[in-house]
Amino acid sequence: MISIARNIVFPLAALALAGCTTDRSVGLAPEVTLTALEALPPPRGEISYVIGPQEKLEIEVVGAETLSGTYLTDIDARLAFPLIGVLEFDGRTPAEAAVMIAERLRGQYLLDPQVRVIPEEFPVPSISVGGEVKRPGSYPAVGRQTLLRVINQAEGLAEYAQKDDVLILRTVDNERYIGVYNITAIERGNYPDPQLFPNDIVMVGDSVQRRRLDDFLQILPPLLTTSAILITRN
Repeated sequence: MISIARNIVFPLAALALAGCTTDRSVGLAPEVTLTALEALPPPRGEISYVIGPQEKLEIEVVGAETLSGTYLTDIDARLAFPLIGVLEFDGRTPAEAAVMIAERLRGQYLLDPQVRVIPEEFPVPSISVGGEVKRPGSYPAVGRQTLLRVINQAEGLAEYAQKDDVLILRTVDNERYIGVYNITAIERGNYPDPQLFPNDIVMVGDSVQRRRLDDFLQILPPLLTTSAILITRN
């Protein structure tokens, strides 16, 4: 299930209800729930490494050497394990993967299985930044990272960035949360700069209206551009 925390967008929604022409409504799929949270929930406990696609894992089942060995997840982070079949490991920690294997083995194959899952490599924790920034990519989640700091690391917003449509996507306890933020309001101090954590995803929206306006100005005759009065609505 996906829960959406829209704490910073509520003032915009109120303006829309008051008659503003801007439509900031949310189209929700059946599996999406709108929640009124003060802020995105932080990850539980320590920030952990999570398993992804095409990763080598050393899996040890104590007392079962034929099951122990090195395994490779596929492009969807799934893994075919002897006796119990295909397991979905995407976004799970090694400890969660070990519990999953143990639960599938328990009773039918082993009385009380003890399982350890150890990744071959531990990548540096990172935050992914995409959309309308000048340099999209993954940035190290070192120290106390915030939304503004990560956008600055991505060399700032691109020309057509929609400043009131910046998303932070986060998974907590296997539930996905999406927070919607207004960069201008944060820069002015109206709202706190939200803290980011490893594995967060930041997406900056695109201002379609500004693109259309620029396209329109480019096709106008040169003499008209000095006197034309254009009215745009966000």
